Amino acid sequence: MGFLFLFVCLFFIFPEFFSSQTSYIRSDEMIKDKKTAVLAYPPLDILAYDKKLNEIANNPPPPKPTTKVVKDPKTGEVTTVTIPPPPQKPSLWPVNAVYPNDGAILPFWRIVAYYGNLYSTKMGVLGEYPEDEMLARLDVEVKKWEIADPNTPVIPALQYIAVVAQGAGGADGKYRARMPENEINKVLKMAAKINALVILDLQVGLSDLQTEVPLLKKYLQLPNVHVAIDPEFSMKSGIRPGKVVGTFDAADINFVANYLAEIVRENNLPPKILVVHRYTENMVTNYKQIKLLPEVQIVMHMDGWGEMAKKISSYKDFIYSEPVQFTGFKLFYKNDILTGTALMTPKDLLKLHPQPIYIQYQ
Repeated sequence: MGFLFLFVCLFFIFPEFFSSQTSYIRSDEMIKDKKTAVLAYPPLDILAYDKKLNEIANNPPPPKPTTKVVKDPKTGEVTTVTIPPPPQKPSLWPVNAVYPNDGAILPFWRIVAYYGNLYSTKMGVLGEYPEDEMLARLDVEVKKWEIADPNTPVIPALQYIAVVAQGAGGADGKYRARMPENEINKVLKMAAKINALVILDLQVGLSDLQTEVPLLKKYLQLPNVHVAIDPEFSMKSGIRPGKVVGTFDAADINFVANYLAEIVRENNLPPKILVVHRYTENMVTNYKQIKLLPEVQIVMHMDGWGEMAKKISSYKDFIYSEPVQFTGFKLFYKNDILTGTALMTPKDLLKLHPQPIYIQYQ
């Protein structure tokens, strides 16, 4: 476990030594030079992996037997009787799933992400503040989590909305806008400054994942770039985004997972992370049919804003009760406190069952 921890630290601090290709940005274009070196990751420590899964499952301790003093009505003799606890239902967490390939981030690390789009100050903190201030604010949140849970190191991340749902149809009538490469490259540069992950977020509108995900392939070939998909803006009904909450099926999630797995195999990469937003039952259908792969780690991410009690209730109903693999939790700096309640803290979230391993701030 110590060797794995050291390796992952080096991987994120000096990614150029571990990549199967070198990358740099010139004139807002991503340039790649192939290397002949092939990366061999340290083997997964299965015992440490299982131990960490049980730790973040955060299951309550099993009930203990109780005792009762009983007096025999005939003899008057007093005895103490042990009463076993009632049978307990099997816990839903941790999920019995395939082991990841070597180099997996989860569950050894917690990811703390800032979310947004550089064109908008209203879609999240990633685009709300000047770059240096935004990165400094993210660092403050990272340190809060390091203090709250010192047993789980933290990786910062920038979750950038690379495909943005729109209120107008656009030239092709798909109600989504693809961000230009120069904007994505800006986020990659920001992330490089703090050794952060980049999560490319997709709001497909009336388009679909089969069309949008492959367009980002050259970015997904980079070891620090991952994917998030937002069912809220997947409008299979044909209604424009923002009118109703959209949906993804297990088949959609499986497509993205299989696509990422192929990229991982072709480029000798560590497992990719796939984040799936959710805050209603119908946002994700047929969850039991989601296929888990060693090349991809799936995070079911509790989206939605509101006061603490409402968010915890949604987490129990749609994340805990329909287990997939890992869990995430989203916090809204402004909308979560509209009713006068305080923003949930790391201490609050660590009480959840299971503990979220992916934290996002908007």
